[in-house]
Amino acid sequence: MTITWTMVMDFSATFAVTTGPWNHSYRALVERRECVIAIPTVDMIDTAVAIGTCSGKNVDKFDRFALTPVNARHIGAPLILECLANIECKVIDIVERHSIVVLQGVAAYIDETREEKRMIHAIGDGTFVADGRRIRP
Repeated sequence: MTITWTMVMDFSATFAVTTGPWNHSYRALVERRECVIAIPTVDMIDTAVAIGTCSGKNVDKFDRFALTPVNARHIGAPLILECLANIECKVIDIVERHSIVVLQGVAAYIDETREEKRMIHAIGDGTFVADGRRIRP
């Protein structure tokens, strides 16, 4: 899934993401209790937006968007080869009232050979920031 709201919770590898029961990915998080935070770069913005406009319930997103799954070392969910970085995570809490899923990072990887390293950050109004510059896909 593409998710636009994430938060680092402390100085350990603890993250919070928000999604809810209306979302296929939320149900997968509840059932499997694991995921990968895959961090795309500017050159992947169109792919990231497109991934967010369809459901994994109906679409194999790896196939549709020509992404390469890579086996993780500590969890069953795959890493995404094309992303700059990947963080293997386990679900450690779900705050249902606020649709917040709390994740504990258990391993992280970065592709130092990747030429494009500028990450995209969603603003929430359909635009993104990369290195301080707004991008509208």
